Amino acid sequence: MARRPVAVIPGSVAAIVVAALILGPLAAVLFRAGGAGWPSPADWAAVRFTLLQAALSALLSALFALPVARALARRRFPGRSAMILLMGAPFILPVIVAIAGLLTIFGRNGLVNTALGWWGLPPIDVFGLHGVLLAHVFFNLPLAVRLLLEGWRAIPAERFRTAAQLDMPPGAVFRLVEGPMLRERLPGILTVIFAICLSSFAVVLILGGGPAATTIELAIYQAFNFDFDLGKAAVLSALQIAIVTVAAILALRLAGTGMAAAGLDRPVQRWDGGAGLRLWDAAVMAVAALFVATPILLVALTGADSLRDLPSTVWSAAGVSVLVALASAALSVGLGLLLALPRRALFETIGLMTLAASPLVLGTGLFLLIRPFAFPGDHVLAMTAVVNAVMALPFVLRSLSPDIRGAEAAHGRLADSLSMAGWSRFRWLVLPRLRRPLGFAAGLAAALSMGDLGVIALFPSPDTATLPLEIYRLLGAYRMEAAAGASLLLTGLSFGIFALFDRVGRHADA
Repeated sequence: MARRPVAVIPGSVAAIVVAALILGPLAAVLFRAGGAGWPSPADWAAVRFTLLQAALSALLSALFALPVARALARRRFPGRSAMILLMGAPFILPVIVAIAGLLTIFGRNGLVNTALGWWGLPPIDVFGLHGVLLAHVFFNLPLAVRLLLEGWRAIPAERFRTAAQLDMPPGAVFRLVEGPMLRERLPGILTVIFAICLSSFAVVLILGGGPAATTIELAIYQAFNFDFDLGKAAVLSALQIAIVTVAAILALRLAGTGMAAAGLDRPVQRWDGGAGLRLWDAAVMAVAALFVATPILLVALTGADSLRDLPSTVWSAAGVSVLVALASAALSVGLGLLLALPRRALFETIGLMTLAASPLVLGTGLFLLIRPFAFPGDHVLAMTAVVNAVMALPFVLRSLSPDIRGAEAAHGRLADSLSMAGWSRFRWLVLPRLRRPLGFAAGLAAALSMGDLGVIALFPSPDTATLPLEIYRLLGAYRMEAAAGASLLLTGLSFGIFALFDRVGRHADA
C-alpha cells in the first residue's frame, strides 16, 4: 500500500506563498531599479569571503557542538534543564548586545587581553576573519547543540539498552547507534548555520575590520545606503539566494530519510562510559557553559542599574514587540508545518531559501508592492511580523522536519494499514512526537522576532516602535544608560518568551 503524504495540497500552497514572499519583493526592487547592475570585482571578492567565513563558521560550530550535545544527551545531573535552556540564549540575544559582551571579553581592553598583559603576552586582535568566526561560533554553537539534542532524543531507548546488553564500547555506540542519526541531521544543521553566516550583517560590520572582510549582505547594505544602486542590491540578493538554494539541495540529498526502526517512546537511559568519559563530559559542559554564559552575565551587569529608570516609551515598545513576536511565531510555525508534513524536498528547499533572502531587499520590495494601494507606514508592524516569520522559517523546518520523517519512517506503514490520513494521521502519528520540537521552534521564532531590527528600521512609524527600534533611537540620542537598560529588558523578554514556549513543549512531551 502506498504511503499517504500529509497535507500535500496545503503544503503546495504554503510553498507558493513563501516563494512569492521571496521573489516578489526581489522582482519589485529590480523593476524599480530599471534593470540589474553586474557585480564589480569588489563584489566578487565579497562573495569569496562570504563563502569562506560561512563554511568555516558552520564547520566549527558543528564540530564544537558535537561533544557538548553528546555529553548533555548521556548525562543526568542537577541543573541539566537549566543548561539546556542556556544553550538557547546566545542565538536569541540581540546581535549588537551580544557583540558588546564579546568585546568586553575579547576586545582590545577586554578581560582576555588584560590577563595576557599580566603574563607579559602580546594581545589578541578580535577584528578580522577570526573575530567573525568567534562571534558566529558563539551564536550558532548553542543552536547546533539544541538541534543535535533533538536528534539524540529521537533515538529509540531500546537501541541503547541493546548496546548495553551487548557491552558495546563507547566508540561502537557512537558509530552504530548515534552515527545514523548524525548522518541524517548534520547536513541540514550545517546548511542552516551556513545560511545564517552567509547573510551575516551586524557581526561583519562591527568585527570585520575593513574592506577585506566584506560579505554579500554588507555589500547589499552599501549598495542601498551609499550608492542607492537597487539593481546591484537585487542581483547580489539573488546570488545569495542561489548559493543557499544549492547548499540546501545538497544537504537534503546527503541527509537520511529517518531511522528505520521504531521505539516504544520510553525515556532514554545510558550505560556507556566510565569515570574517564564522565570527567570528559563534565569538562566539555563546563567550558561550553562558561563560553556562553560570560557575555550574557556581562550584559546583565551593564544594564541592571538603569533598568528601573526606563522611560515609558521603552515599556510600550516592549509590549508591541511581544505582540509582533507572537504573531510572527504563529505564522512561522504554521508555514513550517505545512512545508514539512508532505516530506517533499522541494518544499523544504523553498523554506530554507528564506534565510538567504536579504531583509533589506524584502523590506524595500514589500514597501514598493504596498505603496500603490496603501501607505506602508500604516502596516509596518504587519510587514515586520511577516518578514520575521519568513526569516525564522528555516529554523522551524530544521526543528520539525527530522521528527516528522522519523515518525513516518517508523510508523507510517502501520498508519497506512489502518487507513489513517489527514487530520487523524497528524493527530495520532505525528503530533505526539512533535510536541517538544514544536515548543522549541515556536520559542525560537518568537525570540528571533523580538530582537529583530529590520523592516521597521527602514520605514519607522513616529507613533509605534518595537523595542529594538527604541534602543536604536536611544543610542542615536546618546542616552547610553537607558539604552543599556532597554537592551537588558530586550534580552530578558527574548529569553523569557523562548523559555516559556520551550518549557511548554517539553512539558507536553513528558
